[in-house]
Parts: sequence; structure tokens; C-alpha cells
Amino acid sequence: MADTFKKVVLYNRTRLLIIGFIGLTFSACTIFSQKPNTYDTVIVNGKVMDGTGNPWYYADIAINDDEIVKVGHIDKSANDTIDAKGLYVTPGFIDVHTHAASGLTDPDLSSAEPQLRQGITTVFINPDGGGAVDMKNQREALMEDGVGVNVAQLSPHGSIREKVMGMEDRAPTSEELDKMRQLVRDGMLNGAFGLSSGPFYSPGSYASTDELVELAKVASEFGGAYTSHIRDESNYTIGLEASVDEVIQVAEEANLPGVVTHIKALGPPVWEMSETIVENIEKSRSKGIEVYADQYPYEASATGLISALVPRWAEEGGYDSLRVRLEDQEQLERIRSAMEENLERRGGPDRIQFRYYNPDSSIEGKTLKDVADNRDEDALSTAIDLIKEGGPGIVSFNMTEEDVHRFMRQPWTMTSSDGGLVHMGEGVPHPRNYGTFPRKIRKYVLADKIIELTHAVRSMTTLPAQVFDLWDRGQIRKGAKADIAIFDPQKLKDNATFQDPHQLSEGIEYVLVNGNIALDRDNLSSERSGRVLHHSDKE
Repeated sequence: MADTFKKVVLYNRTRLLIIGFIGLTFSACTIFSQKPNTYDTVIVNGKVMDGTGNPWYYADIAINDDEIVKVGHIDKSANDTIDAKGLYVTPGFIDVHTHAASGLTDPDLSSAEPQLRQGITTVFINPDGGGAVDMKNQREALMEDGVGVNVAQLSPHGSIREKVMGMEDRAPTSEELDKMRQLVRDGMLNGAFGLSSGPFYSPGSYASTDELVELAKVASEFGGAYTSHIRDESNYTIGLEASVDEVIQVAEEANLPGVVTHIKALGPPVWEMSETIVENIEKSRSKGIEVYADQYPYEASATGLISALVPRWAEEGGYDSLRVRLEDQEQLERIRSAMEENLERRGGPDRIQFRYYNPDSSIEGKTLKDVADNRDEDALSTAIDLIKEGGPGIVSFNMTEEDVHRFMRQPWTMTSSDGGLVHMGEGVPHPRNYGTFPRKIRKYVLADKIIELTHAVRSMTTLPAQVFDLWDRGQIRKGAKADIAIFDPQKLKDNATFQDPHQLSEGIEYVLVNGNIALDRDNLSSERSGRVLHHSDKE
């Protein structure tokens, strides 16, 4: 009996020791597995403008890894502290229309300094229906040397059509349409955020609305958006109003958000039509059709001289076929007649400025009128000769402030640059490459008082995040990715001009990309913290 009692006591003591040991071990593991009582980065004393359109408020922001983990009073230490006293703290800006893809694959440009100095943390590429068809290959090329900003891809209709049908001006066969559908589907499966189109350009201009609807339906299956350089921003073909209506039709029939990209009323024939366009979009939205626009804050656009002046029928078959037609006297007369009308639409030769021209860089920065006068010939003859030698890029001064203002005031208008990423000193590009986002705040918020700062910031952050389903970006809130811009609006300055565009903007003090400090006042980080985003990623 005594032996049995001793055994029970010994068993219970042993059991208690084991339980105690397990408890101590668990407690120790818990302690050591917890992160230190610090944050990676804390932003203090700033005026937080969270991107929703609400007024600013004072709050601190704590960041761990790539995520905002707290917004409010922060009483813990941090590895890095940014004192934003006197500065606004906003979500990083989202540029929904850029031609930065090629620049971002260049090791000398992939840091994206011109974008970071505008407060931009995410750029969309492959707009206007042009760009890479294979999203996976493009993603790999972008990440080979890393990128300084986040990149969101679009699946480009024009490039897809050319891959399947070449530059033929006709409707696709059923088999060809199926091939195009599959290429859009492949793009969406590999991370694209939607379908871009450019029915103003060839070969996109050869597509019917039905073709665009059918391909947009594929993007819709994946929750994507449809963004379009509309068929006609003036009165070239079907007219501005009908072209905007086409985007509305695609959005309605394909059941997805439709975006009239870089919205404008281009040229004297359609000046003041912004009122009609706004009314039409408002009516569509009241019917439940999800329609938006994006806009750059300038009165001048940029394109190619061929796209601006040459009729689309003359481009069928591509550039070599165009040159052959220009050598045929009968066809040349038809082309010249159409070019004369198109030049009038653009406001005349003094409103067209050359931004790049590889055969003769001396004309860069000059107007078509200047070059024609120097050659002692008429503007159309000069234009045709330049096109024969190689297609020049141009800036076209073709908008009115009244139309720019009306489009900008709309709650459904996002901000975009339509800008590229080029080497400093290369050509005379549109200043939007360097100054779009600071200019919108400096000129249209502070100087001209067309919109409020909250409106401008929302158009650059939460609104594009909503339209393109960037669910974890574009807003200052717990759980969002830490893409952040910090600035003093009074110090913002877009230094780039039309005559001297290669100048970085000023006034953006700090930029964080995925939680990393990419810009610290005048110091640009050597680390490329951007990512190529994948639309289907949902954490």
C-alpha cells in the first residue's frame, strides 16, 4: 500500500514538472518569436490626407515591412523616423497612363527618378492598345534590374491584333477573333489589370466596336477594366461625342469599368464640347454604367506626326506601305488632301512642335512652321518629306483651358501623365514626363484654384485604385501597402517646360515604395523597391 502511494506521488510530481517545463518552453518561444517593440519606420507630425477626399488630420503612421500597421498615436520607437511637421502625407500617386515600359527595362533609367520626384509610386504601362503582348516576358524583363516604382500591366488590343492579323484593314475571322480572345485571356491570367485600346491608331482603328466589346468581355471575366485612346478626339472620323459613346458602349456590353484615357477636346472644331461629353458620361453613370476618364494637366498633347496628319487608310500594311503610297502621285494627292484637313484640326503648323526626330535632331523643339519657313516651302510638303525620312514625334497645342478645367473638376476623372521615361537631354519631349503631378497641384489647386487639394489627391490615389482594383494601395489606412508621398504644396514646382523639358520637379520631400524610403529629400535610394504587380494577387 505504501509503495503504491509513493508511486502515485512520484508520478504526479513528474507530471507537474513536465507540464511546467512545457509551459516555460512555450512562453520562451512566444517571447522570442515576437517582433521587437519597434517599427521599421514611423512618420510623425504630418497632416495625413488619406486619399478618400476627406480633409487632412494629424496622425502618425507606423510601417512594418511593406505595410502600414497603424495610423494614429504611435508610442513605440522605430528604426527610421520621418518628421513630417508642416508637410502633407498622402498615398503614393498612381499614374494610370504611361509609356514608361521601355525606360523601366533600361538599367540607367529603371530607378524611375522623374516619377519618384513627382510622388508617383505606381505606373500603368501598355496603354493605347500598344505594348507587350506577353505579360510574363515583360514582367521578367522589368525585374531583371529591378524597378524604382510599382508597375501595373495592361493587355494591349492593337499589339494583339497586329500579332494575329498584321496591319490589315478588315474584320477578323472567327478563328482570328478566338486567337485574340486567347491572347487577352493569357494576359489577364499573367497579371494584367485590363484591356487597353487605341482605335485612333492603326491597326486598332481597323477594329469595329463589336470586336472591342468581345475582347473586353474577356478582361471583364477577370475583373479587369477597359481603357481607350478613343477613336476620335476631334472630328477626324466619327467625332468626339460618338467616340466617347463607344467607350460607354464597351463598358456597358462587356460589363466592366470603361476609361476615356487622356480625355480632351482636340482642336478648334470641338472646343467647348467638354460640356456635352460630361453630360453624356453623367447620364451613363446614372444608368449604372461604370465610366471614368483620366487626364493630364496641360493644353498640349503628344503623338506622332503620322498619327496626327496621315489618314488611317494610308497606313494599312505599315510604314513601308505608307512610303510606297507617298511615292505614287495619285495616292499622294489623296493623302495630302486629308493631311491638309487634319492640320487645320490641329490648329495649323505653328501649333505642332517636334519632340524627337532621329534623322535630324536639329528640328527638335521647333514648330512645323519654323522648319517649313527655313526650307522655304509649305508646311504640308515639309511634313511629307519628314514622314518619308522617318516618323517624327510631336507636341500638339490643341486644347483650351475651359475644356481642361471642366474635365478636371469631375469626380470620375483620374490624373495621368501619358509620359515616357527617357534619358536626360534626349529629344525635346512633352514636359508631362517630368511635371504632371506637381503641376496639377501647383497650377490648378494653388494658383488657379480650379479644384481643391483633396480633390486632386483623390484623383491621384484612391480613385485609380478603385477603378483598377488596386485593393491594397492608394489609401492611408491600416493594412494598406506603404506607398507614401510627403510634400509641402507651397514648394511644389514643375520645372519642365515645352522648350526645356528635361528638368526634375521639386517639392516632394519623401517617397516610400513598399515601405522602403525611395526618396529622402534630395537623396535617391540606390535600392529599387518597386514590384510588377499581379492583378489576381489577393492577400
